[in-house]
Amino acid sequence: MKKNTEKKPQARFQSKESVLFFIFIGIFVLMCVLSPQTFLTWRNLQSMAFQLPELGIFALAMMLVIVSGGMNLSITFTAALASIVGGVVLSTMTAAGMGPTITIVAGLATFVLIGFLCGTLNGVIVADIGIAPMLATLGTSTLFEGVCLNITKGGAISGFPDAFLWFGNASVLGIPFPMIVFVAVVVASYFLLERSPFGFKTYMIGCSPTVTEYSGINVKKTLRIVYIISGILCAIAGVLMSSRYNSAKESYGSSYMLQSISAAVLGGTDIAGGYGKVIGTVLAVMIIQVISSGLNIFGINRFITTVVMGAILILVLTINYISSGRKASSK
Repeated sequence: MKKNTEKKPQARFQSKESVLFFIFIGIFVLMCVLSPQTFLTWRNLQSMAFQLPELGIFALAMMLVIVSGGMNLSITFTAALASIVGGVVLSTMTAAGMGPTITIVAGLATFVLIGFLCGTLNGVIVADIGIAPMLATLGTSTLFEGVCLNITKGGAISGFPDAFLWFGNASVLGIPFPMIVFVAVVVASYFLLERSPFGFKTYMIGCSPTVTEYSGINVKKTLRIVYIISGILCAIAGVLMSSRYNSAKESYGSSYMLQSISAAVLGGTDIAGGYGKVIGTVLAVMIIQVISSGLNIFGINRFITTVVMGAILILVLTINYISSGRKASSK
């Protein structure tokens, strides 16, 4: 008993999430020391709070799929398609003189519906047809992009009701509303993935679909739900993006696809599936946001920012690999 008790603190310290937490604290303190009068201001912190939720929600949408052993390369175009179709509904009803309340309700419902349909299509192709997730979602990504371009003709959809802009730009008691939405998504994702039978099934599928199938779990149904939830999360991110930009276009958020994969992996999610923690992904997103904001304050070229983020990702993966090797050798 004594021996096991002595090992617990060490295991806790060496966990991927603990490593990320200390890295986040270190980077945050470093930025505060280097630029206390600019970085550590309410204005800058609030600015980060407006920017972080979109990447955070995309990262959680990606993480969920990766945990199941898959990949969703269509997340940004799912959000774009939801934004464009929802934007068409918003602008059309506004032009027709309909009230802002019914217009926004119809628009939001359209966002969620499109996210649901895109997720369902991905789920059916992956789970029922059996196409590899990366290839399947690469194909649907191209499909969604083509539909977006066909609707917009390369332009942007605008003309939304003024009240719709509240979702991406308003604050409640000084807290940006997008951050409130993100916190709600984080809490829901945590209970869904780490505290529910569905989450347990998802982890099992990520470890071994065959063993999971023999255990009596409906793998196809679970995978369909995984991609549907991912699609709905993308639609939520699309609401925040289109509200913040006051328009919808297929190119909005295109950089988030690779960033979301980086955040999920940086957060400790096993790229092969079977492991991943919501808190790890959240910490990774916060690290990326702090670095991006800090380097922007220092006037450093955004391409250098990408280099720095890549270097940190490699560093964390190396630390996690060494930590895992030590744990394996100690058994």
